[in-house]
Amino acid sequence: MQVILENLPQVFSAYLVYLVAVLSPGPATMAIASASLGQGRRHGFSMASGIFCGSMTWAIAASAGLATALTHYAHAVTVMRIVGGLYLLYLAWRAFRSAASATDPLAQGAAQSSIGRTFLRGYAIHLTNPKAIFAWLAILSLGLPAGATGVTVAVIVTGCLATGLTVFMGYAWLLSLPGALRAYRSARRYIDGTLAVLFATAGTKLLLHR
Repeated sequence: MQVILENLPQVFSAYLVYLVAVLSPGPATMAIASASLGQGRRHGFSMASGIFCGSMTWAIAASAGLATALTHYAHAVTVMRIVGGLYLLYLAWRAFRSAASATDPLAQGAAQSSIGRTFLRGYAIHLTNPKAIFAWLAILSLGLPAGATGVTVAVIVTGCLATGLTVFMGYAWLLSLPGALRAYRSARRYIDGTLAVLFATAGTKLLLHR
């Protein structure tokens, strides 16, 4: 406990960096928005849960040193990047198809997609993004002093994950409020079109990144 108290400034720096990262718009935020607005709160929470579990997976992997192994196996990172980029392009196609349709997806979303499938989509979004593990590595490197113990690692990871869970679920809750749903219904095709462009841009950047 004494070691943790002595390194509180570094720990809080790691928390702050993670908070900024998790609040920044990206594929995860867009996916939560798409599920919450298009299919309602239950799907929004399910998507947020999947993304959170993906983040937790990478946090555990980074803590275990998997990021170091990946830096020595460039092909593994390349494969992950290609899979992640293609998946984001698939999400872009789904959003574009919704934007092109005159049918409100809220009327048929529950029948088309189960809660479990929504969770798995959220998990896949985070798990196929190799940048996530390197982000966790940067956060841990920032917050861990020389000779840090496993307890310090656990404090950083637990605090960041609690922050991520709060933010992800908060997005899902806010974007599924009646006011948000009414606004979505009135501008659904424009919103889905924008999401399609953002997903396509993120997927293309991931595929072309070197």
